[in-house]
Amino acid sequence: MSAFSRRSFLGAAAAGAALTLSQPGFALGGNGIAARVRRVEVVREEHRVIVIGSGFGGGVTALRLARAGVPVLVLERGLRWPTGPNSDTFPRAAAPDKRILWYGSAPQLFGRPVGFDPYPGLLDTVAGDHMTALCAAGVGGGSLVYQGMSLQPRKEAFLTQFPEQLDWDTMNRVHYPRVAQMLRLATAPDELIDSPHYNVVRVFADHVRKAGLPVSKIPMPIDWNYALDELKGRMKPSYTNGDGALGVNNGGKHSVDVTYIAAAEATGLVQVEPLHHVTDIERAADGRWTVHVDRIDTTGTVVENKILTTPALVLAAGSLNTTKLLVRAAGKGTIPDLPDGLGANWGTNADRIYTWTCLDSDFGAPQGGPVVYGSLNWDEPATAATVIQASIPPMGIDAHTTMLVGYGVSDARGRFDYDAVTDAAVLRWPEDGDAVIQDGRIGPLVRRITGATCTLVDTNAVMPSTWHPLGGASMGPVCDLDGRVHGQRGLYVLDGALIPGNCAACNPSMTIAAVAERALDNLVTQDVGSVI
Repeated sequence: MSAFSRRSFLGAAAAGAALTLSQPGFALGGNGIAARVRRVEVVREEHRVIVIGSGFGGGVTALRLARAGVPVLVLERGLRWPTGPNSDTFPRAAAPDKRILWYGSAPQLFGRPVGFDPYPGLLDTVAGDHMTALCAAGVGGGSLVYQGMSLQPRKEAFLTQFPEQLDWDTMNRVHYPRVAQMLRLATAPDELIDSPHYNVVRVFADHVRKAGLPVSKIPMPIDWNYALDELKGRMKPSYTNGDGALGVNNGGKHSVDVTYIAAAEATGLVQVEPLHHVTDIERAADGRWTVHVDRIDTTGTVVENKILTTPALVLAAGSLNTTKLLVRAAGKGTIPDLPDGLGANWGTNADRIYTWTCLDSDFGAPQGGPVVYGSLNWDEPATAATVIQASIPPMGIDAHTTMLVGYGVSDARGRFDYDAVTDAAVLRWPEDGDAVIQDGRIGPLVRRITGATCTLVDTNAVMPSTWHPLGGASMGPVCDLDGRVHGQRGLYVLDGALIPGNCAACNPSMTIAAVAERALDNLVTQDVGSVI
């Protein structure tokens, strides 16, 4: 991978390079002239393939292209978060600090204002009309902070949301199992579940059975021996006290950074660049793709500008950031002729989060995690819904309260629109949103499980939010099934933005990865050597 002319800020300005004076380190005087100029080096590079984002879609893409002999540059705006026994890499959910929040995020988290020092933290909150969507930052993307539920949709529900041509049967036989093998999925051992720390999961399972609903262990990308070792005092608690909601410090979680990305880097053909924040993309006159990047430090200050060119650009920055990059490029005309459906077909996966308080039940202190049991109510494809128990962070006492998470099949959709005044892609979500499935299916299921003597609080009714944003550049209107953007040679979308708004009563990680695996099988055969 070659780096071309390196210029100082002044030299780049003289050569006509773009400059944003309002970025950190610059101040405008009353006459509009910069009162202080900090030298920011501009770097120009060319690469065979550039992937923006290092989550499930980016990780699959990097690994499969590298194994086909293609060199890949992966740009990640966040940090690496290495873990290991007794590490303190991730913030504690019970005592959040600056590591929790991406420095450019909306100034509110879960409806509360926050005042952390600027830092490239794990979570970015994107506030829109009637909805706040959350996404991750860091090498490994959303796999760093997701609890780890790894669910594969049932065929009948899958076909209510995805094109039949995606071929669920082949994905079921080839691509979902490949993802499961890469993530080393496993269910929690009975030895762990029977321990005092996991009393809450046993209470949940009992309530589900008494309600006459199905209950099953949830496959997780976890080496459960780490949790067992915590019980034996071999390392400080991270799983067994419910403190892993924002990343598991002890390791043993098979997130994308230690599976797909690690395997990709081991080929010697993949270069991962953390703290590289992509600000804009455009199509050059010669048809190649130009990527504008701010290399930042841990305060968010820009320390270097990069202008990168490539014949093949893969957007894998997640539904929110991939969509925002494309919507802004369409709005400003830097990528002409993008499909009309861009920005639409966006959904929340019908996410719902509840707190369940039951004063006559012993939930335990602490509550072991991350997730053990769920109730998969999938008999009716059009109304399929899932309820999962997720433990709360340690509080020192039995608060008789835990969390329940629900999602289901929903056709509700929003969109992103370009606002020329603010040069921003703005999320528009209908006020009633997923009310049909959430209030008519998920809510009654949860109330049936929890029982009449317990208190249930629907947090989405107070603060509408989703951890599973999907769509915005979806298959069909914007891309083909392999992520090729219609009419844009060498431009691909291979992340949650490609998924049409809902993942058929499952959290989306398995399906995003399986769709990417399927796409890469075709791209390696059809595009490598010609487009890529």
